[in-house]
Amino acid sequence: MATIDAVLTTIDANLDASRERLFDLLRIPSVSTDPAYTAQCLRAANWLKDQLNGLGYEAQVRETPGHPIVVGHAKAKRKDAPHVLFYGHYDVQPPDPLDLWETEPFAPRLAEGKDGQEGKDIVARGASDDKGQLMTFLEACRAFEANGGLPCNVTFLFEGEEETGSPSLPGFLSANRDELSAADLALVCDTSMWNASTPAITVMLRGLALEEVIIKGPSRDLHSGMFGGPVLNPIHVLAKIIADLHDAEGKVTLPGFYAGVPEIPEDIAEQWRAIDFDEAQWLSDIGLTRVGGEAGRGIMEQIWARPTCDVNGIIGGYTGAGSKTVLPAQASAKFSFRLVGKQDAKAILESFRGFVRERLPTDASAEFLSHGASNALQLPFGSEALNRARRALAEEWGKEAVLAGCGGSIPIVGSFKRDLNMDSLMIGFAHDDDRIHSPNEKYSYTSFHKGTRSWARVLAALAAA
Repeated sequence: MATIDAVLTTIDANLDASRERLFDLLRIPSVSTDPAYTAQCLRAANWLKDQLNGLGYEAQVRETPGHPIVVGHAKAKRKDAPHVLFYGHYDVQPPDPLDLWETEPFAPRLAEGKDGQEGKDIVARGASDDKGQLMTFLEACRAFEANGGLPCNVTFLFEGEEETGSPSLPGFLSANRDELSAADLALVCDTSMWNASTPAITVMLRGLALEEVIIKGPSRDLHSGMFGGPVLNPIHVLAKIIADLHDAEGKVTLPGFYAGVPEIPEDIAEQWRAIDFDEAQWLSDIGLTRVGGEAGRGIMEQIWARPTCDVNGIIGGYTGAGSKTVLPAQASAKFSFRLVGKQDAKAILESFRGFVRERLPTDASAEFLSHGASNALQLPFGSEALNRARRALAEEWGKEAVLAGCGGSIPIVGSFKRDLNMDSLMIGFAHDDDRIHSPNEKYSYTSFHKGTRSWARVLAALAAA
């Protein structure tokens, strides 16, 4: 088996050829949401299958009710090598509005970095999300094959519907569970670096529970002059419920809400405090001056590692132009709960419904509409795979990787955990200013180069005795 230094030397020597292969993939307009591009999505899937076959891997384009999924398998030379599943997606967002692109969106080019950044950028639709990211891993595998073979067994899973919500993926994972669950760990390359020179590993994804509440009172809308005062007003009831959901310190008051919420280990908390993050600038960018939420908790901790209860919309009474003196028959609000640790989404919703019912006065009733619930996901901080990957990234970038959280959710990671009982290592090399989903999407050429080298180091580290 070749040394990692030999593999890295191969990556460096073949960077131009690697870039041209990425450009070939970027030229395929694999827009998943528009039926006019169905043939192009199939073309992209076949292109990836051919790349895997060309490396000597067993690969197929598998049909789904929507766009196809590419599945490939590669075996390491070592019999006791670990087995990883690498996930990426080949579909892209529509390029519209076309008039805002500086050049044709599916004609990739190498451009000078903007805004004072050093180096060059790869500009094309899909450059960062997710073709450039996907190809960093594939090119790392190519370099290993040029030096004696992979250190890990690898299953490849390339999806074609991520940009449309992955409607075919759950059924595909269920139907192919035995084949796909043979891997020990999933690798997901659809995330970002902390900044242009500091790598990151996303270790936490908050869960999400969505609930809509309709408070009902009188049998019809009423004139506020004739009925105002003695008549129940559903908006008042709803407003009182909303006000009661948080205490003066910003904590959520639902019974049992914080059950399963862990405190962050001190070494991780210390790392977060040391991160180069300007809270004042972050607030200024959105027109604010003060940190809200839980008292004593910083912005990063709140977004990455603390649960929330938010009102996302309120409807009630007359909302048109001008005024109308009406007492509404009902009022409604949409709530979202971001969850962390071992919080139980279903238990949270049950607690919320009980909380609402306890605050209903005589003649008021509540109807609840659930819009989905999923628990949080976290890769254990003591995970051996995480520690190995962190060391590998530090060797490449010369900086410790930030162990980051994500305030939102990445559905595929939940699917891997739920359907395959598999943890995910989320390592990506995108930048926050890559303009994904927008005109002139870009991917740093340095990210492409060092991202490929990083994956080579990570695979070697995962396979090390």
